[in-house]
Amino acid sequence: MAFKERSREEKEFTEKLIRLNRVSKAVKGGRKMSFSALMVVGDGKGRVGYGFGKANDVAEAIRKSVEKAKGNLRTIPLKKNTIPHEILGEFKSASVLLKPAAPGTGIIAGGPVRAVMEAAGIHDILSKSLGSKNTMNIVKSVFNGLDSLFEAKAVANGRGKNISELWG
Repeated sequence: MAFKERSREEKEFTEKLIRLNRVSKAVKGGRKMSFSALMVVGDGKGRVGYGFGKANDVAEAIRKSVEKAKGNLRTIPLKKNTIPHEILGEFKSASVLLKPAAPGTGIIAGGPVRAVMEAAGIHDILSKSLGSKNTMNIVKSVFNGLDSLFEAKAVANGRGKNISELWG
């Protein structure tokens, strides 16, 4: 019975491997290999999270990163198949510009940003990675930008208007 629940839970989320890294450490007997994995998990409906796991085995590193990603899930506001407004996400020296796009544009983004957008369920977006090329920092800057997005209902309520007046 526990197996059935787990398989249903796994189908709920899409898992994307962004980076798998092999690291070696010099010890007395030679080199000791270990692996690190950066994963993004999303439901395709606006919930997305990332996780970073390290282990001596590839499968174990991926499993750890998926568990961390599921614990790090956040909901992002969507406007149809894109984001509600333009945003610049920053983390350390990496920054990512995210712009909403017209329907049918697709995901115009590089590797790490594309994986996050596909997992989140965003189908039309323009993006540009600026600054650092570090994969981990790019992912963190994307999540910083997504966390900074305003929800249309909250903005409309704050201004004392309804959503149709706000969007036009």
